[in-house]
Amino acid sequence: MAAIATMTVAIPATVAVRAMFNSFGNIFRLTTFGESHGSAIGGIIEGCPPGIGLDMDFIRQELSRRKPGQSALTTPRKEADEVEFLSGMYEGKTTGTPIGFIIRNENQHSADYDEIKNVYRPSHADYTYQQKYGIRDPRGGGRSSARETAARCVGGAIAKSLLKDYHITIRAYTSQVGHISLKGSYQDYDLSLAERNPVRCPDLVTALEMESLIAEVKAKGDTIGGIITCVIQGTPVGIGEPVFGKLHAALGHAMLTINAAKGFEYGDGFDAALYRGSEHNDRFFHHQGSIRTRTNYSGGVQGGISNGEDIYFRVAFKAVATLLTTQETVTVTGEQTLLKARGRHDPCVLPRAVPIVESMAAMTLLDYLLIQKTK
Repeated sequence: MAAIATMTVAIPATVAVRAMFNSFGNIFRLTTFGESHGSAIGGIIEGCPPGIGLDMDFIRQELSRRKPGQSALTTPRKEADEVEFLSGMYEGKTTGTPIGFIIRNENQHSADYDEIKNVYRPSHADYTYQQKYGIRDPRGGGRSSARETAARCVGGAIAKSLLKDYHITIRAYTSQVGHISLKGSYQDYDLSLAERNPVRCPDLVTALEMESLIAEVKAKGDTIGGIITCVIQGTPVGIGEPVFGKLHAALGHAMLTINAAKGFEYGDGFDAALYRGSEHNDRFFHHQGSIRTRTNYSGGVQGGISNGEDIYFRVAFKAVATLLTTQETVTVTGEQTLLKARGRHDPCVLPRAVPIVESMAAMTLLDYLLIQKTK
């Protein structure tokens, strides 16, 4: 019998390590792929239990909340963002095998980036990607584009569907744009009202002020940042792992993987530094057969483990780095130059980031619930 020729290919360890960082989660795990101006973006979801009926209308709704072109406050790029499932489903139910899906890119204007392929855009990932990989895709930022987050919304929609069985709800909303912010706490507002205005703020008067500010900034070719608040209700006691697997740390990691996210705080966050223990401790009491806390300065997490109270946190987003005004920068060879960006861009990421924050929170909670079930 003839011998079969074999060939050994050495794969650098860095290739295997980098592959890990395109994935999120432990048991419920999402791996995303694709670039802003490629033919499609997509993902593979592993760890989804079998026999789960997926509501396709709900998944489309979640994608629609994130998609571009939904209002005058967002980029005018038009994408249908229709998801196509390739595997892991049969007759509308999950099979327990990897769920593969794609979302095709249909409205790229790649020519908008021809003039900047040899220029580093201020505060973008152009320079760092070039230095790390020795090559970069200049069209819309390639892999560094927020276009990738559409795949996260698919994973988040599936996670939300499963969390309904645990009676866990997740609601995020815009709580600040520039200097305009909501007063008080999330308990002072009907959070369902956030979906009734383009900026996704639950107070309609403040929402109009935010919209006006974004429109003003956009008219000047500038951009503006803000804060998104997220509230998770119904989390059972005991979710989270000690030391390095703390629930709040996992949520912080999830949020800081979102494009333009610059800060994360849960509970009272940095304000906790202002108080004495006698003022800030969450005191326990017995209420209708369960242990509760009279206050919730801890944000529903103590020792890295959920205590049954509402989990709430805030995520700060910087202003979009792409300006439609002239900026100083350098070319790839280090020559000083001026840049005026072209293309279609958001003047403020907040409205479209709300469903992304919810999606990352949902995948984190579901993942940690599944970890708890393995014990």
